[in-house]
Amino acid sequence: MKNIFIMVMSGICMMPLLTACGNSADTVHTADLFAMDTYMNIKAYGKDAEAAVTEAEARIRALEQTFSVTNDASDIRKINQADGQPVTVSADTVSVLQTAQEMHHESGGALRISLYPVLRTWGFTTGAYSVPEADEIAELLQNVDDTKISVDGQTVRCPAGMEIDLGAVAKGYTGDAVMEIMQAHHISSAIISLGGNVQTRGSKPDGSAWTVGITDPFAPDMLIGTVSVRDKAVITSGNYERYFTGEDGRRYWHILDPADGYPADNGLVSVTVIGSCGAECDALSTALFVEGTEQAVQHWRRNGDFEMILVTSDGELLLTEGIAADYNAKNEMPCRVVQRNEEP
Repeated sequence: MKNIFIMVMSGICMMPLLTACGNSADTVHTADLFAMDTYMNIKAYGKDAEAAVTEAEARIRALEQTFSVTNDASDIRKINQADGQPVTVSADTVSVLQTAQEMHHESGGALRISLYPVLRTWGFTTGAYSVPEADEIAELLQNVDDTKISVDGQTVRCPAGMEIDLGAVAKGYTGDAVMEIMQAHHISSAIISLGGNVQTRGSKPDGSAWTVGITDPFAPDMLIGTVSVRDKAVITSGNYERYFTGEDGRRYWHILDPADGYPADNGLVSVTVIGSCGAECDALSTALFVEGTEQAVQHWRRNGDFEMILVTSDGELLLTEGIAADYNAKNEMPCRVVQRNEEP
């Protein structure tokens, strides 16, 4: 369970910064809910907005049950308890697994959904936080290998002893699912906040871009800046989102490096990814955080169908060139624009 204070403050800072509707003829409908261990908000404009938001809320609840690691009826729980036997799952689960597998390959293994038992022993899934013994982590890492997860049609098989968690992709996929509902209801202006994930459809009713706040990882109740977007997901992973302080006085956060099973400490404290696909942006934000500053930049140069905002542990802000013009700084953090063809 996440620390509630951190979740609330993170949710506020990542909430879209909305202005009044410029056209009084537009109907607006909103919903607030708590799902997938975070606070969520849905806002849609249009004559069918109420029906769209109601359907979206139901879809979120259904996906929460499908992807849960604790619900005995969920696809993930069934996979984790199958002891190596094949399990038939939903199309939603297959899609999220495929996205996770693709990102695992693209990131050189930085994203691994089979890290779940390691996360659990740290207490990040239960709230019973503690620093595990090195021998315990090493033993658990022996069963961390996403390449051994088999997906054949709607049949999934994991080796005995392996357990998975789709938390690095599920909210992004959920955002995509909500936007599909908005499209089906002919909603051309909508925005959702799923904790640290914001996703937009179209622009504001007055035609202007949506403005999304980016949390300052060094002061999570403040913003480092805002970014203006249309039809984009804006998804952040940071070391301030879920963490605890150990008896040794050190801070330990929930984004683990699969190389050693300890919190990823490769030069980044926050990664924001801006792109068209929520599931991919969600997976990328975790993978890039684990990769670290230089590898993240090279990843973007190789697979540049997204933009990113990086905050380094020494307090520098890096913007990729495609988003720099849409970024508005709110503090004096040193900033550098990363160019596509720039020498490493």
